[in-house]
Amino acid sequence: MGRTFTESARRQQIVAAAIEVIAEAGYAKASFARIAKQAGLSSTGLISYHFKGKDDLLREVVAEVLRVAEAYMLPRIDAAVGPRGRLRAFIESNIELVAAHPRELAALVEILNGQGDDAAGEFAASRRAVMDFQEQQVRRAQADGEYGPFDARVLVTAVRGAIDAVLVRVLREPELDVAASARELADLFDRAVRPAEVCLETHRRLGEE
Repeated sequence: MGRTFTESARRQQIVAAAIEVIAEAGYAKASFARIAKQAGLSSTGLISYHFKGKDDLLREVVAEVLRVAEAYMLPRIDAAVGPRGRLRAFIESNIELVAAHPRELAALVEILNGQGDDAAGEFAASRRAVMDFQEQQVRRAQADGEYGPFDARVLVTAVRGAIDAVLVRVLREPELDVAASARELADLFDRAVRPAEVCLETHRRLGEE
């Protein structure tokens, strides 16, 4: 039996409150009491009614962050032209996501660094699925001559690791120029994936200037 509109709205209210509390107070201090207060609920029993426990709530928080990320990133990736354009859009939108939705990203980092093993496991599985798809796309771009020869999985893993490192830095250094950081990282990987003849042509043009 599906949830009623009221039940769905209440769950969303609780998840939003959990994101705020986790981002502000940290994973360890994100008690049901704090979350209920943030959500304006009369008791923690309302949270227990909608969620089986903290792990269940954390899984929904992670799922919500992923939905937010997808809604922010996919339009930009879909609008990009060509494999290199989509790679750039993926990198830039992934990093700029932290500026657009800082609370969601901060909460996600807290959960992944805390004890939310079930939620972290589901997030890792989702990430692996995305990376598997990206690896297939890289191989297709290589077959079409859009990318140079290299290990597709190594590239996908390097891109993911580099994005994560920049995201952590952005969260720790609020004054950092997010757009510039995103652009520089995208430029770096754009140069890395180019076929050899494109790189040679670029060097030739630079030499003529």
